[in-house]
Amino acid sequence: MNKTIVAVATLLILAVVNWAIWGKEQHLAEGEVVYLELAPVDPRSLMQGDYMALNFEIGNHIRQALRERKPDDNEMEVANGQVIVSLDERRVAHFERLGAEEENLADSERRLRYRLRAGRVKFATDAFFFQEGHAERYEPAGYGRFRVNEKGEPLLVALYDDELERLGEVER
Repeated sequence: MNKTIVAVATLLILAVVNWAIWGKEQHLAEGEVVYLELAPVDPRSLMQGDYMALNFEIGNHIRQALRERKPDDNEMEVANGQVIVSLDERRVAHFERLGAEEENLADSERRLRYRLRAGRVKFATDAFFFQEGHAERYEPAGYGRFRVNEKGEPLLVALYDDELERLGEVER
């Protein structure tokens, strides 16, 4: 009886994990391409071994808009929200306004989900991991390329320079 329970539990766990992996692969394959401009990061934490700390310029606009919305709230520790961006001809996102789920968007606008943690805005991640010893390849990074699904959830795919040339290896 215990062996049967363990086998069923193992199969269930494997099924859930594989379903999640398949969902992320679909997101990467079918999501809309959006570039977010990188913003400066504390130089002491920019390159730490085999990863680069990331901060996005649009996050500065989101924090400012949140402060304007709630000027007395100095904490801004934890929040989840949506930002409305417009895409230029290179598919680079530009801040328009904070958004709401039910808000209708113009054709040129997109909705992106963000998380605010400890006063820092995050889109999918706040770090980019790379192979040890390859830090110099990513030093000229100016943009993060994301795949965004219909819910506005971004997944970081790669880093790009200011000319939107990919840094590193394999393209998705």
